Amino acid sequence: MEYYSLNKYLKDTYGRKLYKISIDAGFTCPNRDGLIDTKGCIFCSGKGSGDFAEDRICSITQQIQSGKQRIIGKMPKNINENEANFIAYFQAYTNTYASVEVLRDKYREAYENLDIAILSIATRPDCINEEVVSLLSEINKIKPVWVELGLQTIHEKSANYIRRGYDLSVYDEAVKLLCNEGIEVITHVILGLPGETKEDMLETVKYVGESGAKGIKLQLLHVLKGTDLAGDYEEGKFKCLEMDEYIDIICSALKVLPEDMVIHRMTGDGAKKDLIAPLWSMDKKRVLNFLNKAISEAKR
Repeated sequence: MEYYSLNKYLKDTYGRKLYKISIDAGFTCPNRDGLIDTKGCIFCSGKGSGDFAEDRICSITQQIQSGKQRIIGKMPKNINENEANFIAYFQAYTNTYASVEVLRDKYREAYENLDIAILSIATRPDCINEEVVSLLSEINKIKPVWVELGLQTIHEKSANYIRRGYDLSVYDEAVKLLCNEGIEVITHVILGLPGETKEDMLETVKYVGESGAKGIKLQLLHVLKGTDLAGDYEEGKFKCLEMDEYIDIICSALKVLPEDMVIHRMTGDGAKKDLIAPLWSMDKKRVLNFLNKAISEAKR
């Protein structure tokens, strides 16, 4: 079974592999600052899912430079260091949750950097509006903009449990606004949420495939220290997926997605010092090897 990987999409579209620099632009989240709630989503780390981002005390320019230097040693020797080989990934917290003036200044510092080829902006659908989309549309005419939306699930019971804080219709409207301006949407989905069956998860994946999103990130549920999810796990309220279960779900998910859907992620990293479960996910190379073997043996 074949799928459209991010690496293949980048080579098809931009002619080369690009490398992500994860940025913490100093934002917060309406699920943390009291607008919706103060506790955040039940699974979210203290760093707003930006555990691998650069240091927020540094400017965007400094973070890009630091990330570039860290990555560059791992690049193939035939890479031209003078090309724009990087994606500025605004990862931590909610990266459209500020005034348009503040957003414009933050984004400008990234897109004016000659090393940056693409801006990828992680946010919540309820923090997308016409004014924000207008700004993103302006930038998209200068350099490509991707918007990553944290949907996680289409099921109301699960959404309430994880304290997502918005209805499914809000996601639909955000995707519509962004797609109408030609902005690529990437949707985050968590597999293994407590109480969800395989069929529930596949319903979410299929919905995303039909929503207008260009890409999808399939993320294994991680239980991290310091989260409310960790408390429920330690009380025995749910079990995490085993690796064979997760691989089976991924193979099934790829079958229900459009063939041109870009698969940005099939698993994920939890910070090892904070990961409580599932511990098998710590060996990412092993997991990917098993995943790729299963995918290659599967049929659509």
